[in-house]
Amino acid sequence: MSTTATTTVQEPITAANVIRLFPDVQSTYPPSHRSQSTSTADNELAGYDEEQIKLMDEVCIVLDNDDNPIGSASKKTCHLMTNINAGLLHRAFSAFVFNPSTKKLLLQQRATEKITFPDMWTNTCCSHPLGVPGETGDELQASVMGVKRAAQRKLDQELGIKKEQVPLDDFKFLTRIHYKAPSDGKWGEHEIDYILFIEADVDFEPNPNEVRDAKWVSPEELKSMFKDSSLKFTPWFKLICETMLFGWWENLGGLKKFENETQIRRM
Repeated sequence: MSTTATTTVQEPITAANVIRLFPDVQSTYPPSHRSQSTSTADNELAGYDEEQIKLMDEVCIVLDNDDNPIGSASKKTCHLMTNINAGLLHRAFSAFVFNPSTKKLLLQQRATEKITFPDMWTNTCCSHPLGVPGETGDELQASVMGVKRAAQRKLDQELGIKKEQVPLDDFKFLTRIHYKAPSDGKWGEHEIDYILFIEADVDFEPNPNEVRDAKWVSPEELKSMFKDSSLKFTPWFKLICETMLFGWWENLGGLKKFENETQIRRM
């Protein structure tokens, strides 16, 4: 008598099935950047920081596996591991700000108040374009412009860097990475992440509810930080560092050959 092992194949997420698979997803974008839910009254968020709870109502762009928008959902819905493990995917960006003179990279340590990946060191700014006019996009060119606008918004909100110091045209879009990573048993990330580089003279004043610390580092200083077992790093930043960052960093003055990659890198 023989036994046969069965493997469950996850159903691909599409515009046709996303609402059936995830009832909290909307097929269109709401009229504001906030979803219709009120996370402040949500038991799953009980005990977290009040300001961070409010941000969980922000509307993220839900995607299929090829970065095509197929709906929208709250930040909370997109970051629950129960949904992530079922395939729910959203759009994100990772911005890297370099000093034009020293070529150092501005790092931030995420605030203790953050619901996902608190106290971890990461690139200058990492967040999500919202389901609002100007930050969405179907075709790649429009999507890139959307994440650049989102990067301006979040650099100001997290680090106090004004948009005049980081003009849209100065951001360089390099590539997209598709990755999945748990934060703890409840929360995590599953994103198609747009990588943006910019060289800019910036003044920063971190928002303590978002950023615990921030500092400029050279490649050598960053590598030394990775050797310090007392420091923790976000999974997307570690992935980027282990595969691509230092090669790009060496070529800050000649990034043209790395820009506007159309293929999504599956990590």
